[in-house]
Amino acid sequence: MWSKTKRWLYLIHRWMGIAGCLLIAMWFGSGLVMMYVPFPALTQAERLAGLPPLDRAALAGIAVSPDAAMQAAGLATFPRSLRVEMGGDGPVYRMIDAKGEPHTVSAADARVIRAVDADAALRTARQFAGKPVAWLDTIERDQWTVPNGLNPWRPLHHFRVQDDAGTELYVSARTGEVMRDTARAERFWNWLGSVPHWLYFTPIRKDPPLWRQVVLWTSGPCLAVAISGIWIGWLRLRVRRRFAHGSVAGMSPYRGWMAWHHAAGLAGALFLLFWLVSGWLSVNPNQWFDHRGFDAAALQRYGGHPAPTFPAPDWQAVAGGRDVREIRMTWVGGQPAALAVLRDGTQRVLNPGTGQPLAFDTAALARAAGVLLPGVRLADTTLQTAPDLYWYSHHHSRRFPVLRVAFDDADQTLAYIDPATGQVEGRGNDSRRLYRWLFHAAHSYDFVALTQHRPAWDVVMWLLSVVGLVMSVSGVVVGWRRLRR
Repeated sequence: MWSKTKRWLYLIHRWMGIAGCLLIAMWFGSGLVMMYVPFPALTQAERLAGLPPLDRAALAGIAVSPDAAMQAAGLATFPRSLRVEMGGDGPVYRMIDAKGEPHTVSAADARVIRAVDADAALRTARQFAGKPVAWLDTIERDQWTVPNGLNPWRPLHHFRVQDDAGTELYVSARTGEVMRDTARAERFWNWLGSVPHWLYFTPIRKDPPLWRQVVLWTSGPCLAVAISGIWIGWLRLRVRRRFAHGSVAGMSPYRGWMAWHHAAGLAGALFLLFWLVSGWLSVNPNQWFDHRGFDAAALQRYGGHPAPTFPAPDWQAVAGGRDVREIRMTWVGGQPAALAVLRDGTQRVLNPGTGQPLAFDTAALARAAGVLLPGVRLADTTLQTAPDLYWYSHHHSRRFPVLRVAFDDADQTLAYIDPATGQVEGRGNDSRRLYRWLFHAAHSYDFVALTQHRPAWDVVMWLLSVVGLVMSVSGVVVGWRRLRR
């Protein structure tokens, strides 16, 4: 029985490993690229820089109240997001309702904007880029717009900016918003990074269930390759009665590429195993882990004002002559607040009627947070001033201080609230904390001690990735030689 078991171990590792090592080598190489070049996205800084300012003339053109705009959009409850910004030739209200659907209403005449043609989108793209722009096509999706988060804004007008960076812009044909930008270098590196690493090829990624199955059934066999390889590696390792003509101080019977494969496989055995398992978990199979935020109903309870109404702001007072790019309107515990967002991302929280600064009391915020989980009492409230294992900045910036509200429920839920703006920024519970360790920690080693002291994080990731590359590339060479024979 043991003889048959070993034979199957060797067969599985040998033949599945020929393709598996090729995939693993690709994942390690593309992962190194992804450390420095993420998948294309329109960042908040890029969006604000491209928006025209809400100057006095633009604000004077707002003739429609927030209530009238929400009524025109047909909203029955206060939206998840409500803001005023410049859109095309004048100011517009942009809303996202409880179902995640976008709505755009002209702030000048309450006209509901449901479609934006290529000519209007061209003017928006030219205004955003500040350079000549050429229309390319109108698409549902392409390689750089495959994520599902863009679905409510499709189709998209596609433009090329006449600049040295080879910039391309995508403008929603439903709302007229710039939704994505890419540059030539960014697109090139993503063909070596995110696209192969995530298997983000358009024919697959456009079908989310198919893509999830492809990821699961691609990484699953690689796990079998890794487990069988670790087992064989330990079986072939000798510490006491060493091999007379072996390598690695006689502990391995192999030489050449096989010796490199044996040594690297054992040196990075646990790292490789955890890394592959965490990659498999990245698509959240069977929805084992909770989502990271509170649902729309919980956030509406926190706002304390479900009706689609908001006091008419004094726009000039709220903008205050500053370089404001958008004004957000929100409710916090039954209190209205206007957030004037400047070009550099600075947010000024103001009384919408007077334009005076508005400060939130942490105790009041904690009381408002208590309705996020109805019927559950608050266990603790802490003003967190520095990153910890569960709230930290890495690829996404986190603001500090943050108010951390703990609930006395079975899942030990936490709510993270920005005390300056009163906005709920995130949620934690046992499920999310487990996912943090099984995916983020095991896959990207995003420990605060490393990420706050770069290039320490880079050095660790490069060393581990090089071990993985040596193991997988040597496996590819050995496998290719086996196939040739």
